Amino acid sequence: MNRQLIRSYILLVAVAILLFTVPVAFTLTKQLRDDTELSVLREAKTMALLLGGTDGVSCEALTEVARAYDRETPGTVQVAPGGSCAPDLPRPAADRALTRAARDNAPTTDWGSDFIWGEHLTVTVPAEGNAAVRIVYSTSDMTTRFWQIWGFRAGLAVLVLAAAAAIGAVAARRITRPLRELNSMASKFSDGDLTARSPVTGPAETQTLARTLNQGAERLDTLVASQRIFVADASHQLRTPLTALRLSLDNIADGVDDEFVREDVEQATAEVVRMSRLVNGLLVLARAEAKVTAPEPLPLLDIVDERLSLWRPAADERGVHIALRGIADGRPSVLASPGHLDQVLDNVLSNALEVSPDGATITVGVETTADDVILSVLDEGPGMTDAEKSRAFDRFWRGRGLTGRSGSGLGLAVVRQLLTDDGGTVTLRDAPGGGLCVSISLRASPRSGG
Repeated sequence: MNRQLIRSYILLVAVAILLFTVPVAFTLTKQLRDDTELSVLREAKTMALLLGGTDGVSCEALTEVARAYDRETPGTVQVAPGGSCAPDLPRPAADRALTRAARDNAPTTDWGSDFIWGEHLTVTVPAEGNAAVRIVYSTSDMTTRFWQIWGFRAGLAVLVLAAAAAIGAVAARRITRPLRELNSMASKFSDGDLTARSPVTGPAETQTLARTLNQGAERLDTLVASQRIFVADASHQLRTPLTALRLSLDNIADGVDDEFVREDVEQATAEVVRMSRLVNGLLVLARAEAKVTAPEPLPLLDIVDERLSLWRPAADERGVHIALRGIADGRPSVLASPGHLDQVLDNVLSNALEVSPDGATITVGVETTADDVILSVLDEGPGMTDAEKSRAFDRFWRGRGLTGRSGSGLGLAVVRQLLTDDGGTVTLRDAPGGGLCVSISLRASPRSGG
């Protein structure tokens, strides 16, 4: 929008220059031509009067005046004598101008070109006794003056356009400042900062828009905050009765000898455990959706090594091998909020370990590009169909696994929420040879390197 406004200012100024400066330049050029023609014609008529004189004094005066004129001006005097005066001056070539001067007793003017002028201005004036005086006037000085007139105005036009561009840039930035502030608010809003507000500045229309957006943002922030508080409080409050219920079921199971009753109690206990996991998952998700912190550069490989070292004992119990491969040169840093990447890796590795058969391999790879760092986790489980991949990030949806189906269905939802807060993405695709590949894209930190 700034560029469009600046172009509009420059176009308006250019039109103004075209309408006012160019006509003045044409007028000055015409005036220069007319003044030169009038001056040369006046001098030629004066010399013609001297040429038509009957005494020798006039003839001598003509010779002196003509030679002085040759010295002082870029013109040359030529004389076609026809009476008693025959000065020692160049003779003009016979042409239609001389014929017309002798026949019609009328002066002629020839600029040598229909476009402004040629190299010479030729003025032929008749004199007494079928004589004539011709002045061939060089237009080189006029051409220099012509370029001075147009060059000065062209340079002035360039300076005016440059000033118009500078003033237009300042004016455009001043006009669009409220819109930039609204855009900044919208950007913060899209990044998850629901507390962003726009200053109420600028024209009345922009102020009205800012107030409307601020009111809508305030209302939305209140509603979302209320929802988050409700989910967090409900999840937290449910943990205590669920824990008490599980303890009661355990006590009942210890005091019952009937296997059928014990079996029912164990099923109830399993459901209570699953419900506890759902409550914990909701609490984690509520915290993930809370106000995001500013991402900062974090050492990716250090975090990966730390999380793998914590998960390897659990994997070793089932003979699952966790391998770190494909590490690029250097130690890349990524932009992420502290603690987010740890939760992402824990959820992804937990899912990979749950679906991996005994003796399988989980492969973790890191790949760097110009702007992103790709972290991939490949398992050897059953994988997912396209329909399952499209639903994998839905809350409470659980896929098929080999080693258990006790998950809450919130793990990948938490992963996507955390990565979205940090400006990253997560995608699912088939792993080579079967299984699932979880591809995590993170923004590379400018300080990445070896």
